[in-house]
Amino acid sequence: MYVRKLLMKHTLQQVLNRHKLSRNKSMKTFDKNKWKSVVGLEIHAQISSESKLFSAAGTKFDAVVNSQVALFDAAIPGTLPSINEKCVEAAILTALVLGCNINTVSSFDRKHYFYADMPAGYQITQQFHPLAENGQLTFHVIDDNINKVPYSKTSLIKQVQLEQDSGRTIHDDSTKTSLIDLNRAGTGLMELVFEPDLCNGLEASALVRELLLIFERIKTCSGRMEEGALRVDANVSITDSDQLGTRTEIKNLGSIRAVQLAVDYEIVRQLNLVKEEKEVVNETRGWDSVTNKTVSMRDKEVLQDYRFMPEPNLLPLNLNMFDINKLQTKIPELPTVTRNNIMSKYGFNIRKTTTLMNEPVLLSMFFEIMNYDTFRNPSRVWNVLTIEFMTELNKRSIEPRRSEIPSSIIGEIVDLLDNKLVNLVHARKVIAKIFDEKNKSPSQIVEENNWQQISDVEEIDKLCKEIMLEYPKAVKDYRRGKLQAKQFLINHIAKNTNDRANLALVSKKLEEFLNNY
Repeated sequence: MYVRKLLMKHTLQQVLNRHKLSRNKSMKTFDKNKWKSVVGLEIHAQISSESKLFSAAGTKFDAVVNSQVALFDAAIPGTLPSINEKCVEAAILTALVLGCNINTVSSFDRKHYFYADMPAGYQITQQFHPLAENGQLTFHVIDDNINKVPYSKTSLIKQVQLEQDSGRTIHDDSTKTSLIDLNRAGTGLMELVFEPDLCNGLEASALVRELLLIFERIKTCSGRMEEGALRVDANVSITDSDQLGTRTEIKNLGSIRAVQLAVDYEIVRQLNLVKEEKEVVNETRGWDSVTNKTVSMRDKEVLQDYRFMPEPNLLPLNLNMFDINKLQTKIPELPTVTRNNIMSKYGFNIRKTTTLMNEPVLLSMFFEIMNYDTFRNPSRVWNVLTIEFMTELNKRSIEPRRSEIPSSIIGEIVDLLDNKLVNLVHARKVIAKIFDEKNKSPSQIVEENNWQQISDVEEIDKLCKEIMLEYPKAVKDYRRGKLQAKQFLINHIAKNTNDRANLALVSKKLEEFLNNY
């Protein structure tokens, strides 16, 4: 859905007319800065429920193929749908959190189209009278480039509707056959239709990330994109006027990275078409993660007739039977509140706060570490968790939610650093060791490997004097104004002590000796 009324105003002929005008000009006059990109998202979120939307079949992701299929899911004649109230409650809670207007009465429609993995030949959805409308989602847009200032953005939500998921078709290239798995068929979906008010892939990915954080809090969707629990369709167009351009729809984006890359690629592709005086065709495209390109799937020049009709086997959904006030009391602290509290309490900027919050497991560990000892340095805890610990997780291809390292272990490593018992070089080695030696504490690992930091003043004095005697030329060079000679001496002390020397003390003492003796 891309706000059909707006699209009707901007017909293909209008696009052609504008492009004909551009053909009369030299291609040198093309100015991409006059063009703006417009992005609208449709997000399909699987509802966290033990049974499907209209049947009692299970919804376990990794179940045996075709083992979670009720007669209704297989469209056996004579079977009827029965609404899952838990799915309705989940959709209501999601809509409340997103500030939507809840429709007391909503209804279901049949959307007819043929998929091999949709036995009935139609999908039960809420096209015309959805469960909720007119919400919004505010999120922060933060570029990896630290020189670009983060900003907040609000995207409007046209509607939130309930619908069935389809099954899954598995193509076997070796046997040239297609196999059908109906386990997913009939699973409850919340479709969130956003207005076309985003500008690029970064904004689109930031919106999806914020939505995932919200789902993590309210537990209405697992948010596990790698399992297909949340899938994104992105509608992309470019325009040099106030009207919307011809759009393309990128289907089934399955990761935050794919959302950003696909949208940005499509914007550039369309700009290049216009620059080359070619038409942007209204079509559905897919994302090829190998080539990092969108690829054409089917055109949309002829409006598909889904033959919508009211679902005859379901009464209108009357939300008066649900205690909406009680559902509102179940709304937990939302990411926006947590974000503001972190910035206020720990003095983090929005970039550091967002980095921490983007990994809910790390956020939970951060709070546990700080709450256990409020005198710990929050910036050091942040560094150890989001940089050092995450680096090791990535090396081992372990997702944070699957890590078995408790927050108490990370807290002890922070204490070793705070108390200058180890330096960062050896703290990193300790973090690597704790994955393989889970029965040992960080302190034990440090002691067994002789990784204690050398901070004794007398020993530091001795190290500095010895290195000055060993490299008299470097001493003379420093005193002649070659200040980099000091770093040469520091590096050799680090090497001689297996990186155990407290280099801050070494630097201070070396400077003292070099200048005064």
